[in-house]
Amino acid sequence: MHYAGPILSVLVILLVARLLLQKHNTHAVLLFSGIGMLLAAHWLGLEGMQLRQSTGNTYFDLFAALKEAFSKTNAGVGLMIMAIGGFVAYMDHIGASDVLVYWAMKPLKLFRKQPHIAASLVIPIGQVLFVAIPSAAGLALLLMASLYPILTRLGLSKLSAVAVITASTVFGIGPACATTASAIQIMKMDTILYFLEYQIPMVWPLTLCLMLSYYLVNRYYDRKQPAEEKPAEESEKKPSAPGVYAVLPILPIALLLVFSELSTWIAPPIVLDTSTVMFLSFFVALLFEGLRHRNFRDLGNAFNVFWTGMADIFKSVVTLIIAAEIFAQGLILLGFIDGLLELTQQIGLGKGLVGMMLTTMIFLASMLMGSGNAAFFAFGPLVPGLAGSIGMATTTLMLPMQLAASMGRAVSPVAGVLIATAQIAGLNSIDIVKRNLIPMVTTLILLFLLHFI
Repeated sequence: MHYAGPILSVLVILLVARLLLQKHNTHAVLLFSGIGMLLAAHWLGLEGMQLRQSTGNTYFDLFAALKEAFSKTNAGVGLMIMAIGGFVAYMDHIGASDVLVYWAMKPLKLFRKQPHIAASLVIPIGQVLFVAIPSAAGLALLLMASLYPILTRLGLSKLSAVAVITASTVFGIGPACATTASAIQIMKMDTILYFLEYQIPMVWPLTLCLMLSYYLVNRYYDRKQPAEEKPAEESEKKPSAPGVYAVLPILPIALLLVFSELSTWIAPPIVLDTSTVMFLSFFVALLFEGLRHRNFRDLGNAFNVFWTGMADIFKSVVTLIIAAEIFAQGLILLGFIDGLLELTQQIGLGKGLVGMMLTTMIFLASMLMGSGNAAFFAFGPLVPGLAGSIGMATTTLMLPMQLAASMGRAVSPVAGVLIATAQIAGLNSIDIVKRNLIPMVTTLILLFLLHFI
């Protein structure tokens, strides 16, 4: 194996971590470090960039890779995130978010003295939704539009509210999850069998651990937070928008649950993706506004609000996701993943310790790449061979590695879900990482205890 690449990738990671902690521009740091690693891989004679269409020159291919990253992201997760950003902006504009908060606060007043209990309950609720809406950034942004203002009104700090929302997306399970689809294809196992007999029995105790961890961690740090920095409670004055507007912010979640692959009441099934649902929900909101004001001619301004919301998310979130993708490509081409795997095989530990080490490695890889999918897709195909070499069943090794891949995303400052939620809340993604770190590490240790010991 060529060791120069993995060693260089570790040095780049350390440099990037230092620059990010010094609050240098995240877009620039990730993009230039990613391009640097791609160049280094070429100079070291390693595998070249995987492009749909090469320019024929390695140096020009760097810009082709950037173009393809923009094209792929904007056509997929980028469009979805921008559509959600536009919808959230329009909900604020017409006062629908205020109406939802006002009515939701009525029963939730019970938790005014214990807002951290309400926050912890978001985690299992969000996890159930995540099974049907398997996009971490998409679900988190929907919860930011509906639950986030409720949590902050209860007296929770912005950071605590965002932390539990991101925590609701840490277990990628269920038939619609991309890593689940990859895992069952590798193991040649039935999807429902894997979901019901392997994923659910492992996830429910981990979810309880997360709930307890976040309750203790958020309560501790919120109490340390200076009083003047805590969010002030807003007025209980009834919003001017009609009460029926409360359904609009949660309409996308309802549509995604009703029209999903898990729904069996419609034959043939109708499946709507997140982007489609956001545009559909926006037009429903337009209809509500037209009927409310009895004037459809002035709705042109609504499109300006929606497009502006999309543009704001593009310039701050989507471009950062693209930079993070270039960074992840550089790590892969330098052999960072291959180096981790070879190191594990050469240590010669017992199979339980090897399993824990591999699970930790995919957790760290997800942190660095900002994508649980990217980390698992890099490691997953190697699992059957690794499991066989240490005398372990493939499912025994596959399950914790799959869960660790999505858990690592919650403590990655370059993950789309953290970038997007931090942008809406006006926070730094590094601060969310710090708040998430203790619960994630605690839950990872519990995963080891339950699965390998």
